[in-house]
Amino acid sequence: MVAVDLFAGCGGLSLGLSRGGIEVTAAFELWKDACNVYNANFDHDLHQVDLSDVEKATELISGYAPDLIAGGPPCQDFSSAGHRKDKGDRADLTTDYCSIVCTVQPTWFLMENVTRIQNTAIFNDVKKRFGKAGYGLTEVILNASLCGVPQRRKRVFLIGCMGERDGFLEPGILSKLAKKEMTVRDHFGTRLGTEFYYRHARSYARRGIYSIDEPSATIRGVNRPIPPKYKFHPVDATNDLTQVRPLTTSERAQIQTFPAAFRWPVPSKTNLEQLIGNAVPVNLARLVAEAIVEHDAGLNMHDAVAVEIDTRIEIVE
Repeated sequence: MVAVDLFAGCGGLSLGLSRGGIEVTAAFELWKDACNVYNANFDHDLHQVDLSDVEKATELISGYAPDLIAGGPPCQDFSSAGHRKDKGDRADLTTDYCSIVCTVQPTWFLMENVTRIQNTAIFNDVKKRFGKAGYGLTEVILNASLCGVPQRRKRVFLIGCMGERDGFLEPGILSKLAKKEMTVRDHFGTRLGTEFYYRHARSYARRGIYSIDEPSATIRGVNRPIPPKYKFHPVDATNDLTQVRPLTTSERAQIQTFPAAFRWPVPSKTNLEQLIGNAVPVNLARLVAEAIVEHDAGLNMHDAVAVEIDTRIEIVE
């Protein structure tokens, strides 16, 4: 199966797809820093283009004849962190993604976003458009910690396959989920050298100190040191700050299940942290890719059997 990755960022979705058995032949991204990271880690084509130019994007993408179009349109307009509405430049990119898919009409598409998008008019509108274009849809919320990622990060996946029934892929995906959440210790073992770490919270209403014996909270686009006058939260994993340290940038990337050898040529630490926080966890994407590949193999097997039966009928006749 051949795929292209739209809004590719630094490549979490691309890497997960390829590890799950899908060949990514091209990626499309506008942010220069993201493009630099992507090119440092992948050999296939990368187009630095604005995907809001649907006509140009469609022409470029069609040239790759993809079996699957994947992508996570920027989610800031839907994120609870930003308290934003479902209208704006970034929200419109979800509509642009839908337009590209419905024009190119690959057999498959995959769209990833924050769960908040499910409550928006735009999401309901693109689902209707996908359905009218002939796609059966599977809509599923996945907790990354049940998908081989040491992070309690919930994301919605909308997956379409031409001519399928709605809900077709949900059993295949759910059958792959782990029985228990992956913890930070499960992933790193003793390599972190600490039992507790600091993750900067959005407000004092949330805790900031975690144990490695639980999944990480969602990796966000900020990574700050412990404030000198940190105010302890009732559910902080410890109240002894001498036992706590922030995670390094590399460790945060590995919690997103990027390999330790992944290269990050970004001079701005702020931009680098944002790239990591925005990425699709590699192993989360891999699980979804494996479910797609298995289902597609079943469809191909069914088609092959049908052809063989038709051929035998013709011979008998």
